[in-house]
Amino acid sequence: MTNPANKSEPLLEVQDLKKYFPIKRGFFKRVVGHVKAVDDINLHIMEGETLGMVGESGCGKTTAGRSIMRAITPSSGKVMFRDPILGLVDVAALDDKDLMHVRRSMRMIFQDPYASLNPRMTILDIVGAPLRAMGLFHGKQLEDRVAEILDLVGLRPEYMRRYPHAFSGGQRQRIGIARALAVKPEFLVCDEAVAALDVSIQAQILNLFMQLRADLDLTYLFISHDLGVVEHLSDRVVIMYLGRVVEQAPSEEVFARANHPYTKSLLSAVPRIEARKRVFAVVKGEIPSPLNPPSGCHFHPRCPHAMERCKLEVPRLREIAPGHLSACHLNG
Repeated sequence: MTNPANKSEPLLEVQDLKKYFPIKRGFFKRVVGHVKAVDDINLHIMEGETLGMVGESGCGKTTAGRSIMRAITPSSGKVMFRDPILGLVDVAALDDKDLMHVRRSMRMIFQDPYASLNPRMTILDIVGAPLRAMGLFHGKQLEDRVAEILDLVGLRPEYMRRYPHAFSGGQRQRIGIARALAVKPEFLVCDEAVAALDVSIQAQILNLFMQLRADLDLTYLFISHDLGVVEHLSDRVVIMYLGRVVEQAPSEEVFARANHPYTKSLLSAVPRIEARKRVFAVVKGEIPSPLNPPSGCHFHPRCPHAMERCKLEVPRLREIAPGHLSACHLNG
């Protein structure tokens, strides 16, 4: 049954997603609490769109990406994906057979290009692994496909017989991108895909992502702590804080008219070339532990505008302008 994605509807929609990690102690390993890494998030991504997900380390953005991919199983919620063959499916509830099929359309690129590649495997084995696992190519056909995909990401096909130690960080990340693209996916989760690279190499990889999106009609969830990177690549931006989405808007709207105090603090710390001097208003304090998050609005202990209501009541993520959502009691 073929059910092609409808561009007027989301390719991916996350509904009330939670991921809690149990804390166990004692001889009988009783559960004494939970780390609320992802705490009831909702978002959607249209076909061909790049959604940037931003937040400090520990905010839950990587856990959200891995939960969406079912690399880890969500505690609750739905991840609705519009697969070209199976139609609209809940990735969080699929059995192993259907999950393997959906993973032809959903792939992930990891942060560390050194840790994500097996040093004992050649590039042919690494890029060809998903093709073999899914029974798509073997023998000479597999080599031809690997050569084709290496060329697509800017690597010479004759490199396929080499091992990862022979490559630089930027080249290794291209290999990771090639592995993700090998099975011709529609949707990529890019988890801090340029964070470990030098600035000049970051620009090359970002340009590659943009070129691949145009050439292959790809859809991205681009996870990053760097607002400058997200501004360069994303159509819309989601800001996360301690497991929750606090603001969501088109990229231009976020950078021109940020609403949430946390988003404003992040933007004030982005270096920019300006004629006048700027005062960097760095967010005060450390991000609280997700094991024991603050009551009400999680950001209230660090917020310069916090009031009594913020300590008691969780702010609702609501629309404050067309397409612009914010979770802040200052909005009324």
